Amino acid sequence: MDSPIWLFLFSILAGFALLKAPLTGFLAPIDPIVDVIGVLAVLLFSLVLIFKGVMHLIDSRKR
Repeated sequence: MDSPIWLFLFSILAGFALLKAPLTGFLAPIDPIVDVIGVLAVLLFSLVLIFKGVMHLIDSRKR
C-alpha cells in the first residue's frame, strides 16, 4: 500500500480531532475557524482517498 494513503487517513483523523477539540480561554474566539478547517480537512482528504481508490480500480481493470 502506498504511504501517502496513510498520510491521507491520518489527515482525516486530524480533521476529526480539530472538530472535537474543546477550545476555551483565549482560544475560544477561533473555535468557529478551527471547526471550518476540520470540516474542510475531512472533506478534502476523503475526496482524495475516494479519487485514488477509483483511479486504482480503473488502472487495475486495464491490466
